[in-house]
Amino acid sequence: MTRKSKWIVGAVISVALVGAGTGVATASGGEEKETPITGSALEKASAAALKHTGGGKVTETEVGDEEGYYEVEVTLKGGKQEDVHLNKHFKVTGSKVEKAEKAGHKD
Repeated sequence: MTRKSKWIVGAVISVALVGAGTGVATASGGEEKETPITGSALEKASAAALKHTGGGKVTETEVGDEEGYYEVEVTLKGGKQEDVHLNKHFKVTGSKVEKAEKAGHKD
């Protein structure tokens, strides 16, 4: 094998490996992993969210939400859901009410 041939084979292998790595990154990049709130932070975040909504049931939580440090999903009477966004000090920074149909419930 000539020196030029070895270089070409090496280049082809490098391109193939980079392409394979990009494919793996692309394939796994579409999935977001949500990290639930745990421990005393869960208790504090839940209490703050329920106080904000005036009651309901905490159905899901997340640390590192794009709209706040914490997100607490509360299911309200009638099946509507409210996503309550909190900062790292458990202060409400915003919230969003979802329609009952989107939440999988009917009024």
